[in-house]
Amino acid sequence: MNLGNWLFRQAQAHPERPALFLGKTQVADYSGFHDRAARIAAWLANEGISPGDHVAIFMKNCPDYLVVLYGVWYAGAVAVPINAKLHGREAAFILNDSRAALAFATPDLADALRETRVGCRIVTVGDAGYEQALGTSPIAAPLGRAADDLAWLFYTSGTTGRPKGVMITNRMLIAVSLAYPVDVDRVSREDTAIYAAPMSHGAGLYNLIHVLKGARHVCPVSGGFDTPEILDLARHFGRVHMFAAPTMVKRMTETARAAGETGEGLRSIVYAGGPMYNADIIEAVDHFGPVFVQIYGQGECPMGITALSRHDVTDRTHPRWRERLASVGRAQSPVEVRIGDAHGAPLPAGEHGEIMVSGDVVMPGYWQNPEASAKTLVDGWLMTGDMGFMDADGYVTMQDRSRDMIITGGSNVYPREVEEVLLTHPGVREVSVVGQPHPEWGESVVAFVVGTAPFEELDQLCIDNIARFKRPKTYVSLDELPKNNYGKVLKTELRKRVQGPG
Repeated sequence: MNLGNWLFRQAQAHPERPALFLGKTQVADYSGFHDRAARIAAWLANEGISPGDHVAIFMKNCPDYLVVLYGVWYAGAVAVPINAKLHGREAAFILNDSRAALAFATPDLADALRETRVGCRIVTVGDAGYEQALGTSPIAAPLGRAADDLAWLFYTSGTTGRPKGVMITNRMLIAVSLAYPVDVDRVSREDTAIYAAPMSHGAGLYNLIHVLKGARHVCPVSGGFDTPEILDLARHFGRVHMFAAPTMVKRMTETARAAGETGEGLRSIVYAGGPMYNADIIEAVDHFGPVFVQIYGQGECPMGITALSRHDVTDRTHPRWRERLASVGRAQSPVEVRIGDAHGAPLPAGEHGEIMVSGDVVMPGYWQNPEASAKTLVDGWLMTGDMGFMDADGYVTMQDRSRDMIITGGSNVYPREVEEVLLTHPGVREVSVVGQPHPEWGESVVAFVVGTAPFEELDQLCIDNIARFKRPKTYVSLDELPKNNYGKVLKTELRKRVQGPG
């Protein structure tokens, strides 16, 4: 089924219902939302885009993001959303690897792409070409698609430093969306979704259930996360839902407490994307009340592995409430979750192993990467690479994160990717990158460097080649990197050097 049908049906049943907002200003009702998407779809067809073709979206958060996304789906094409935080060269790699036929981009990001001389056509949202597309006669309805056809190609960095395209089907997104009101949060037409986190990731995926239910969709005027702005919008609209990384929750709590804000209008904040410390979520609940739900997912099983309910986040009466609060919750409805040993065999409750997932939310594989697919999908199970245990009540607790990945401010950083950039400097002989605990961002990136390169030059090298959030915040000079008898760098030893007290 084409996911665009959910918008099409909402526009048929309730055309006048408010849909898209920029700040407090309504941009379109559901009739207008549908009409714009249908015009984009018609224009794409006129430009030679056929069902199954890939169309990239390199845009900052704005109402047109959803217009373009649904236009791509209406046309039967596959959306390739690209994180707006990425460097132009990183985005260009994704465009080339995905074989995107065309890319929509907001003005500043379009300029960054053009500087890379990427091969595919770039359409700048808001310019004359885009307005021409919106002037095309609309198609009547979304084109037919099968449940197992691709809908979304999500690029997530791998441990080799090369981004991998996760193939996400219509079936996967339907399953996780329909599970949302069962496992995560109820949604109604009176609700408002605020997009403060990147729409290329989890925040954007949650648009689907809100479109299905006819809720309002609000993009902050700032285009991102600004706490006073979010709190003001929550007061204005009421019944607000938003997705947030743990660092965003912490900053909201601090800002609201300092300003005497109660969080009026906030109904649900779903948090994920990094470690949430018990002290931080306890403080947030104490201030805002029972508005928080936690989910755990990966790009390979988007937003759909486990959920920690509003009750479990808030409850302080259960004898093991602290342990439950430190968990990522219980398996969501469309999946089966288990803990496996080194060979994937299931382990009993309480034993440490790898978190494994199967079900309709799990990807069919990586785009054009059968070797990585075979390593990650084993006998019908997704090997998450995350280590943890499940208690007798089904609550999953993560103890170690996937291999060497660093999560800073809710964004993933793979050390190899940063190391490869730093090693292009002639003054760097060896380098190893690890994460350091950070009270606000969860982790910060630290580079241990062997060589003579000035740190200022290394910093500029990173600025020129990778996204700023991946750039090391600290450089440490060493005479040599610690290694084992086989010459492998001991990152565990480096992590010990950057751990805080205790």
